[in-house]
Amino acid sequence: MRKIKVGVVGLGNMGGGIARNIVKAKFPLGVWDTSPKALEPFEGIKDVLIAPPGEMARVCAAIIFVVPATPEIAACLGGKTGVLANARPGLVLYDFTTSDPTATKALARRAARAGCAYLDAGMSGGAAGAAAGTLTLMMGGDPKALARTRRYLKPFTAKIFHLGESGAGHTLKLIHNMVCHSIFMATCEGGRMAERAGISLADMVEVFNAANARSYASEVRFPRHILTQKWDARSRVYNLHKDLAMAVALGKKLGAQVSHGQATLDFLQKAMALGMSEKDYALLYQDFEKVRKG
Repeated sequence: MRKIKVGVVGLGNMGGGIARNIVKAKFPLGVWDTSPKALEPFEGIKDVLIAPPGEMARVCAAIIFVVPATPEIAACLGGKTGVLANARPGLVLYDFTTSDPTATKALARRAARAGCAYLDAGMSGGAAGAAAGTLTLMMGGDPKALARTRRYLKPFTAKIFHLGESGAGHTLKLIHNMVCHSIFMATCEGGRMAERAGISLADMVEVFNAANARSYASEVRFPRHILTQKWDARSRVYNLHKDLAMAVALGKKLGAQVSHGQATLDFLQKAMALGMSEKDYALLYQDFEKVRKG
């Protein structure tokens, strides 16, 4: 096998799509997931090494973490068999989670002490974007480290924005998600209001998309996942709640006004209390009235 260029840790909805696009681009790849089932599609593929993160660190120029949050990355970094103890010189670590920027900066400092660059990269585009290779990345950290490994990101990205120092990428991702999810909930509220007035949801969405109320929610989420009644936006209510809780907490810490974010968080907390944690968040429209009443 040729020298491994890049590794992907975490092969779920997002990581799996990212890894498959790297394979298509013919970069020698290392992959790892705690689930043996997630590894199965990569078995026997030429120039793909299945190895834990510590082993990847010895041979990779860059490792991309597409795991739930900061604690999972921290676990991969530590110990004698972990990434930092085994990192080759110049290794660049990419954190593709949605995480608290304070925790992100702490991991970046820890990586720097071991001689590794650590860049936080908030993603936009969802699982569909990961599969299509059209993700947008919001990046914070060392621009020189980004420049020398940027080519490994090209197979699955359409746009990359470098926003500043460590934590900048995750900060903007939280702001992005707060706005995105708040718009989704406002569109749900408008849809229920339209239906009460005898106007079909499909007509409302069509008008929105021809007028100024259009958004990603009206252009993509509602037509693909709600009007079709497929309820398959491929993200859990838990994820929205986690993101909004971090975003609102960050906003308050910064002394910013987050009243719309707080209203969205309050609604999501009601959904969580009703046992919707693991449900696809498209179902928030179907159950909107039930959740609103709490």
